[in-house]
Amino acid sequence: MDLSDSLAATVQAARIAQDLSVNALAERSGVSRAMIGKIERGEAQPTAVLLGKLSGALGMTLSELVARAENTGELVRRAADQPVWIDPVTDYQRRALSPATDGPLELVEVELPPGASISYPADAYIFKSQQIWILDGRLRLHEGQEVHELNPGDCLQLGAPSPTTFHNPTDTSCRYVVALVKFRT
Repeated sequence: MDLSDSLAATVQAARIAQDLSVNALAERSGVSRAMIGKIERGEAQPTAVLLGKLSGALGMTLSELVARAENTGELVRRAADQPVWIDPVTDYQRRALSPATDGPLELVEVELPPGASISYPADAYIFKSQQIWILDGRLRLHEGQEVHELNPGDCLQLGAPSPTTFHNPTDTSCRYVVALVKFRT
């Protein structure tokens, strides 16, 4: 099963495990019932924004959703085995670095193409704390009304959940690591 098919099955399994109807998930996430149906049937490749909304509504991070889709049960995730998900609209790349475990910590490497922007609603940040560490390039991060200009080596602790936009204002790629700690619910 490829990652797209596995993601479709994972979204559906998480929804069913929480005893949510498609209508309830649509209401929680702001994603239409029709789009959720297409995603669960593997008829549509979801964008990073859609997966962020769905994962937040399901009480998990986007990387946790991807990790569940690629779950091998191993405690070591070799570089060659780290799943990479590419947003079909922006070519934003998200690599799940951490092994797929039930632990609270996740590490994700992101490559944001030149000029690209990815926005997430505040709900995508519920139940987690995040830090962003810039490896290469520049990142303009809009966190609610606050704007952070981040350069290589800078590390930012995100605040309380708020709408967030990650923007690469340059003509070169921006690479950064996101460290997420999920709070137990």
